[in-house]
Amino acid sequence: MEARVEGVTHDWLATRLDRGGPWFQYTAMNRRKFLKVSSAASLALCAAGPLAAVAAGENKRVGLIGCGWYGKSDLCRLIQVAPVEVVSLCDVDRTMLSDAADYFATRQKSKQKPRTYRDYREMLAAKDLDVVLVGTPDHWHALAMIAAVESGADVYVQKPISVDVVEGQAMLAAARKHKRVVQVGLERRTTPHLIEARNDIVKAGKLGTISHVEIYCYYSMRARQNPPDTAPPANLDYEMWTGPAPMRPYNKLVHPRGWRNFMEYGNGIIGDMGVHMLDLTRWMLGLGWPISISSSGGILLDKEDKPDTPDTQTAVFDFGSLQVVWQHRSWGDPPDPEYFWGTTFYGDKGTLKASVNCYDFIPRGRGQRIHRDAVLELDQYPEDRTEPGIETFAAPGNRGNMQDFMSCVASRGRPISDIEEGYISSASCILANVSMKLGRSLRWDNRAGQVAGDAEANALLRRPYRAPWTHPEPGAV
Repeated sequence: MEARVEGVTHDWLATRLDRGGPWFQYTAMNRRKFLKVSSAASLALCAAGPLAAVAAGENKRVGLIGCGWYGKSDLCRLIQVAPVEVVSLCDVDRTMLSDAADYFATRQKSKQKPRTYRDYREMLAAKDLDVVLVGTPDHWHALAMIAAVESGADVYVQKPISVDVVEGQAMLAAARKHKRVVQVGLERRTTPHLIEARNDIVKAGKLGTISHVEIYCYYSMRARQNPPDTAPPANLDYEMWTGPAPMRPYNKLVHPRGWRNFMEYGNGIIGDMGVHMLDLTRWMLGLGWPISISSSGGILLDKEDKPDTPDTQTAVFDFGSLQVVWQHRSWGDPPDPEYFWGTTFYGDKGTLKASVNCYDFIPRGRGQRIHRDAVLELDQYPEDRTEPGIETFAAPGNRGNMQDFMSCVASRGRPISDIEEGYISSASCILANVSMKLGRSLRWDNRAGQVAGDAEANALLRRPYRAPWTHPEPGAV
């Protein structure tokens, strides 16, 4: 049985753009695009037609904003599956930028060294990019993505799409206004073994009626340290790195990669890891917005450490006839040692456990258990074996996401991880943090784009921006 939330509308966006019409609806083809895919081979075939059209023309010109760990990883996956030329790179860390330019001169077919920029606005001002990847820390996603679509580029932006709800609304509005394809890095939707689980277990009815889903992460994600603040390194423009976020003293835990330890730049573990599993659940079950969201938790164990993200959090996303419960602990052991980070679907006919590494179907009573491991595709892409920092478990899904993205760049359709899907999943996790902060449940009104009857909660949907940066608004993009 497929759980659904009916009557999901997007009136708030049409009101802010003063536009009507079903321009945010999926085409029938794109809604069905990945439903029958159950292997890496068939995933590649799904995008073969549109990608062949891309290959027949000139290579798409690509720029990357944010040349750290995952920005580079995303660009490597794009190079693997589509005919592109990396022409521009941007980063506020001189060393990171220089290293990335040298690296991509070796990875791309032309062997040309990309141009380098310290300010993404200068990179986009040339208006010579077909595609822009945004791989910055979360607090920069909104401004960079909106500027990129305004420049005429299609965009691949990492998750969560924003650090507050109104940023996400503005990003969705900008994508629709400028008629740009925007794909979000929620690659569980294009991960081969998870597509198989969706088709062969969930859609096939093997679980029966699903009324409860658990999503969870038990990795030790926070730095258990309290180093002193220092001056930023000479290679980092810390003023520009901070951008619209609050200016705090530089700490070595922040850069590179450690910014996830601080709520000024992200949304904690629920925004980093939980968004993947909530989005996976929504995709597998065909869910829209939760009706209400409640959350509790905080820093319960690591009270002396520098990070200010919660080390413990529980959240309930109520979809009416179905509840999705998030559980995070950055301490202790997981209930199932095989599933540190994943999703468990409970049906009246069986249980499905799904993670980035595998899935397990356990029928109730008699029946055959099914186990599938992820296929890493290392034989097809041997360069993955030596790529620095690669998450090999994520690479197949990332490639699938890039294939789907470039397919839609060619067809002008909506991708499977479209910006609207990224907005719903990201905003739901952000609302869980708002609920935890306020200590009460929030009832979401999607028609208004606000929390129903809660002015204090609605004031937290838009974070203050540090001058001279201006917060984007849905009706102003």
